[in-house]
Amino acid sequence: MSLRPVLRWPDKRLRTAAAPVSAITDATHAIWDEMIAVMEAMPGVGLAATQLGEMQALAVVDASDARGQVVRMANPEILHASVHLREHQEASPCLPGVSAVIERPRAVTVRFLNASGEVEERDFVGLWATSVQHQIDHLQGRMYFDRLGRVKRDMLFRKARKLA
Repeated sequence: MSLRPVLRWPDKRLRTAAAPVSAITDATHAIWDEMIAVMEAMPGVGLAATQLGEMQALAVVDASDARGQVVRMANPEILHASVHLREHQEASPCLPGVSAVIERPRAVTVRFLNASGEVEERDFVGLWATSVQHQIDHLQGRMYFDRLGRVKRDMLFRKARKLA
């Protein structure tokens, strides 16, 4: 199977919020499978459907050391976020070659439709929490660098332009 390319910044679809998913179908599972293949090929710890141009609120996350622990999510939403923050070097294949330290809540509780179509609430901590929040940002039309101040964001863009 040939994998779809990841959209590159500044593609307008990366600034568009994803549409909610009403039901988990065979088509949903096919999109998730493709997303997992793209995520593993990067390699990465998560991917949002919008990064492939699929404007549906779908995400996959696997921050496990051994891999193979993928969580498939439709319509993920953060219910609770830790007051304790964690810094992590974040990047996106949408803007290759650059990254930035982003501070996010260390733990989150997320509600989503799982692969069986059931509503699930799950706690994510550490890298898992960072990745889930990063994917939810993508689904809302946000990029990790939106969390940077103007000066740091401008520096990141200058570096990205030099690498392009």
